Amino acid sequence: MFLAMNRFKIALGAEEGFERVWRERETFLDDVPGFKSFSLLKGPLRDDHVLYASHSTWASREAFVAWTESDAFRKAHAQSSAPKGTYLAHPELETFESIL
Repeated sequence: MFLAMNRFKIALGAEEGFERVWRERETFLDDVPGFKSFSLLKGPLRDDHVLYASHSTWASREAFVAWTESDAFRKAHAQSSAPKGTYLAHPELETFESIL
């Protein structure tokens, strides 16, 4: 199993718009080989942002990499984005391989 997480620092007051973009977008993941699950997680409130993480589970690292190079990935990421000023920084990608 392989996990991919993106951490997002979202400006205070921009949470609703950020969540709406994720709620309304088409992921194109259902037919992607090796895709297992997806969650958008809302984390703690900080002084200047709210932390969010997208969490996807894959059969393998290879399946995840193949998705990032696919038409499904391009279509999902070409959709509308959150309003300007929503993100305090670029998302931080973290990946993990299951060992147990």
